[in-house]
Amino acid sequence: MLDKHGIAKRIAKELEDGFYVNLGIGIPTLVANYIPSDIDVVLQSENGLLGIGPFPTEDEVDADLINAGKQTVSMLAGSSLFSSAESFAMIRGGHIDLTILGAMEVSENGDIANWKIPGKMVKGMGGAMDLVASADNIIVAMQHCSKSGQSKLLPKCTLPITGVNCVKKIVTNLAVLDVLPEGGFKLLERAPGVSVEEIKEVTAGKLIVEGEIPEMQLD
Repeated sequence: MLDKHGIAKRIAKELEDGFYVNLGIGIPTLVANYIPSDIDVVLQSENGLLGIGPFPTEDEVDADLINAGKQTVSMLAGSSLFSSAESFAMIRGGHIDLTILGAMEVSENGDIANWKIPGKMVKGMGGAMDLVASADNIIVAMQHCSKSGQSKLLPKCTLPITGVNCVKKIVTNLAVLDVLPEGGFKLLERAPGVSVEEIKEVTAGKLIVEGEIPEMQLD
């Protein structure tokens, strides 16, 4: 199975030349390190950055440059800084081509729960609510199961919902799956060394398997 860097590397293959992309907190931020060299994409952060580069090395760290997850980032030539109001205008105006988010649960009809576990203190859902309400293309990066071994791909979400019918694709440590418009997770690829049967065992939602399922190509 993949570690979080492997998940990010696989998701980076979904990027297309000219895309404006928002990277959510957690695993999605790692995608910045794996953007293919033959394409040009612009990474956006809702706290007011456009043109984020790879994570900085120790001697490149600038504490004034952070992403929405408060991680220090680098900026590429031609990058710009602006207010969060302008940033959310980009998001709400539909100017982001791809949004990559983490999640605690995804339902088989594309609902996402990624902001709150009842009983635990949180500051709020942040920019995720605007992102899922405005984006046409959402990919989720997450572990296939919780720390207790429970599937995070479910018939219905049990945690508070961030957005409904919005997730298009999921990349986990075990698999790549499409969320079908009519409902269900269609298995597209499996992580190296992982069998289809293993994926079936840990997917609580409807899993659709058609034909031979290839292994992910990460290089």
